[in-house]
Amino acid sequence: MGTGSPLRVAIHVFDDAEELDVVGPYEVLSAWRALSDLHPDVLTFSTDGSGVRLAKGLRLLPDRAAHEVGPMHVLVYPGGRGTRRLLADPEHLAWVRATRATTPLMTSVCTGALVYAAAGLLAGRPATTHWSAFDELARLDPSILADTEARFVDDGDVITSAGVSAGIDMALHLVARLESVDIARAVRRAIQYDPAPPV
Repeated sequence: MGTGSPLRVAIHVFDDAEELDVVGPYEVLSAWRALSDLHPDVLTFSTDGSGVRLAKGLRLLPDRAAHEVGPMHVLVYPGGRGTRRLLADPEHLAWVRATRATTPLMTSVCTGALVYAAAGLLAGRPATTHWSAFDELARLDPSILADTEARFVDDGDVITSAGVSAGIDMALHLVARLESVDIARAVRRAIQYDPAPPV
């Protein structure tokens, strides 16, 4: 990204993406925008800019089409049933690889890692995904060093996170990495994220 370019974090949305994979990071990153001195540009986009229907039926109208996003610093790629169609789409995988070449930080939530694996982004690297998808991850690329325990795996220019709610943890880590731990803690407090499951 050129000097003076905004810090742009873009979330790719598509039919049958998992709802919390999308809105969990969006909530964190939007709260960050409100508290940050960096004033990041946080947006959603679909391939053609059309609305999408997420996995459990939530309809979402994204901000832009892929070709309108401009330079990204971070791509957030959610998981969900829709990833199975995309990881078998050569044109989409070519887009993921091209995006990787121009985007400093590629992140995924849940089974979004499967698309990254199919595109060759995770070869020989540590990564995680939803607990139920590790066998599929290994079939796509046996060289991936699967971490079945981590909530997220930061491998420098690629960050993968485990299932669904783990995207919130990954997004808070992003805030800490891109700005500061103090701001990340302020974001966590603002959204009152302090997991203590009742069951």
